Amino acid sequence: IEAENELKRINDARKGELDYIGSTNSLEIQKALKMSEIETGKFQNMVGTLGPENIAKIATSGHDNQLAMLKALGLQSTLITDGSTPLNLFNTAKGLVGALNAPE
Repeated sequence: IEAENELKRINDARKGELDYIGSTNSLEIQKALKMSEIETGKFQNMVGTLGPENIAKIATSGHDNQLAMLKALGLQSTLITDGSTPLNLFNTAKGLVGALNAPE
């Protein structure tokens, strides 16, 4: 009888723990869904406010400015790197010289 009572108590405790974990997980899911709805709405508002034309201009402005500066310097060709990637300058120079000396 004592073993049955102990087993029943353990089963009741486990059932209560599982119910608690289930309700906690359900609340976490609801919170995540609400947060994703908020973030989605925020993003849509920002995109709607800026408009597709302005977003395209923002995305290309850095490259356009670099291109304008290079044209203003009168450079025919350039090699721009971030400094962290090694370059094989022999092949690069060979390609540039080869392009200049190519018969037309």
